[in-house]
Amino acid sequence: DELERGLRQQRYVAERGLATTLFLTLKLGKPLLLEGEAGVGKTEIAKVLADLLDTPLIRLQCYEGLDAATAIYEWDYPRQMLYLRTIEATGGAAREAVQHDLFSEEFLLKRPLLQAIDASHEKAPVLLIDEVDRADQELEAFLLELLSDFQVTIPEHVPVVILTSNRTREIHDALKRRCLYHWIDFPNFDKEFMILKARVPEAPEKLAQQIVTFTQGLRGIDLFKPPGMAETLDWSRALLAL
Repeated sequence: DELERGLRQQRYVAERGLATTLFLTLKLGKPLLLEGEAGVGKTEIAKVLADLLDTPLIRLQCYEGLDAATAIYEWDYPRQMLYLRTIEATGGAAREAVQHDLFSEEFLLKRPLLQAIDASHEKAPVLLIDEVDRADQELEAFLLELLSDFQVTIPEHVPVVILTSNRTREIHDALKRRCLYHWIDFPNFDKEFMILKARVPEAPEKLAQQIVTFTQGLRGIDLFKPPGMAETLDWSRALLAL
């Protein structure tokens, strides 16, 4: 009940099933895999949750070709080169010392996955792995290992992990088993109206009803891409601006 109220205060309308799943995610420390059509509010949940918990949001946007190394860390090559040139200009140093310094944390660029499990955070952050279905299966296999290990090796600092998928491909069962799961469908009329009033409170009642009636009708047509909640909100703001 408290979580559901908190989400509403953040202007996110969640039905009981989603609120229950989010509660279990926080209580059990398990990742949550959210699936559903584009524009139904999957990514927004992670943002709202970070605000609600007053903790950083770390986002890994998945895409084809994203590899594990890029998602974890990279070396700051320009600074490494500058360091080497400075050493050369000042007469040099012991090779072992230079090599040690060159690959120290000072020259390390932490990417989202490493940032999320970094023990320097005061609070466990929310890690959003967005559109995991767009990533290659190699990265998916690595995520499976990561989501297994951090629960065991550093249980005092487990980030809240939200994975989203638009189902452009099936996620491997082994990864699904590590996660709680919730399917987010397009909202019904009442829920969409409540979301519209919460997000665009300046919209007059009659206009809001007309907009929701129209978008609900559009989703009943065999469209290549039915309008999501994001399109409803954008259209509402555009109509008000005009």
